[in-house]
Amino acid sequence: MATPGTAKRMWALDSPTFTVDKSLLLLGASGECTIPMPAFLIEHPKGLVLFDTGLVPAAATDPEGVYGPLAEHLGLSFLPEQTVDAQLEALGYKLSDIKYVIASHTHFDHTGGLYLFPDAQFYVGEGDMRFGFWPDPAGAGFFRQADIEPLRGRNVLEVPGVDHDVFGDGSVVILFTPGHTPGELSLLVRLPGRNFILTGDTVHLRDALTTIAPMPHDADTVQSLRSIRRLNLLRDSADATIWISHDPEDWAEFKHAPNCFE
Repeated sequence: MATPGTAKRMWALDSPTFTVDKSLLLLGASGECTIPMPAFLIEHPKGLVLFDTGLVPAAATDPEGVYGPLAEHLGLSFLPEQTVDAQLEALGYKLSDIKYVIASHTHFDHTGGLYLFPDAQFYVGEGDMRFGFWPDPAGAGFFRQADIEPLRGRNVLEVPGVDHDVFGDGSVVILFTPGHTPGELSLLVRLPGRNFILTGDTVHLRDALTTIAPMPHDADTVQSLRSIRRLNLLRDSADATIWISHDPEDWAEFKHAPNCFE
């Protein structure tokens, strides 16, 4: 078997937060929890990759104007310097430098900056765009159709229910991990010094990995459980560290921009 290639660097971009009850994130959990909502920037010799785009930048100065009562209900804390465009610019990049954008799924806290990258190659999981525009009523509040509308007519590739090696060298591999939404995606990133699996919302907290517990509002609980088990298997086979996007312990433990992993 050929030795996989590696990306060059990865940054976790600084992040706004929600403060919510853990019961929203993990079945059977309780207590208040402040969670981050980061995006991740990966530098590969063939171009820059952005995994998720966070919240709408305008919400940093007018949260109620963008999200209405949801902003207060979820305890949003969002500074202007934490917007995805400001974060990229702070690292010395222009928005047009981003060649690939991967949406882990179409919930509003991951899609707010999609419109910033009109010329990028977009990846979404099979069925997620349709579900985002026409969600089940029980989970409809997690979607903001205005965020995904800019993808109409753009260069969007739907990952068709299997993993996808973005550059063909094993360095950046989109993992199909459905359940939270029909097309939920995770991402395996191989770096020279360390491998990561970025989970998107396949899981929300570390306890979900050890107890194999879903989020109460997952679209398909059976698929969610299978995907959580799959992450645990992939962690071992890929010799990778799992980074749970919303987990505050992961955010505290791992370095983030301007520092990077190489």
